[in-house]
Amino acid sequence: MQAVDAVIRQRLHSEVVLIRQVAEYIIQSGGKRLRPALVLFAAGAMGYRGTNHHELAAVVEFIHTATLLHDDVVDESELRRGNKTANELFGNAASVLVGDFLYSRAFQMMVSVNNMRVMDVLSDATNVIAEGEVLQLLNCHNADVDIDDYLRVIRYKTAKLFEAAARLGGILADADEDTERRLADYGMHLGTAFQIIDDVLDYSSVEAETGKHLGDDLAEGKPTLPLIHVMQQGTPEQAALVRGAIENGGRDDFEAVLAAIHATDALDVARRHARDEAKRASDAISSLPPSIFRDALLQLSDFAVARNY
Repeated sequence: MQAVDAVIRQRLHSEVVLIRQVAEYIIQSGGKRLRPALVLFAAGAMGYRGTNHHELAAVVEFIHTATLLHDDVVDESELRRGNKTANELFGNAASVLVGDFLYSRAFQMMVSVNNMRVMDVLSDATNVIAEGEVLQLLNCHNADVDIDDYLRVIRYKTAKLFEAAARLGGILADADEDTERRLADYGMHLGTAFQIIDDVLDYSSVEAETGKHLGDDLAEGKPTLPLIHVMQQGTPEQAALVRGAIENGGRDDFEAVLAAIHATDALDVARRHARDEAKRASDAISSLPPSIFRDALLQLSDFAVARNY
């Protein structure tokens, strides 16, 4: 990861001062670095001994960071990881344009690896992520979203980059088609579990630990799994309350919605969904040869659902 951070710092360089300021602020603002770690662990699990995994880990982090910059503008977010968002500090225009810089820099770095399969996987992932962003936008304030619709957004918007990151490790190590697919399945299920827990934490965490305001999803009218469960399994009154909160947005009904979530055990139900996804992730790589890297991938499955930040 130190080698990856060195690549990130080197590749962030631009003669344009504002690009350096915004990009460095975002990269240095923390984050779990899970996606680049996936590239390293998957490559290590497959016995890769080169250095291109450092470059591709940085590429994955740049793509992720670009999506965060654009996300925060779309969501009008003010806080991320306990810090002010870039759009709050530098303005929406700077955030969008620096996000574009990170995307284009990521594609420059992909080309330098000189592997057409890598280009194929990352260009496809970037396109699917963009589709996921639009799907989520369409779903906002839509109380008729069901679990399948919800999971589709997650698969596109979040899990696709996890999937690509894990698959890249196999590609670099010239893994066979079946192994590459298993790594991709691992990443997809891990990313899904991770996002479901993110959505749970919006109604159950401590703000100081997550670095964001509780109830942001409700304020933006996002129909996440806890809310969908209340509408499907709660009383007519509870369902009507949640439906109105999604359609209208805002935090006015947050406490009442939270009470309905707890009354219907919606958070436990969502956590069970996340645990199922994490188990599928672990099962997908169970046939990989034993190594510290496979152990790290399995530990990530546990972390994805056990975390509180």
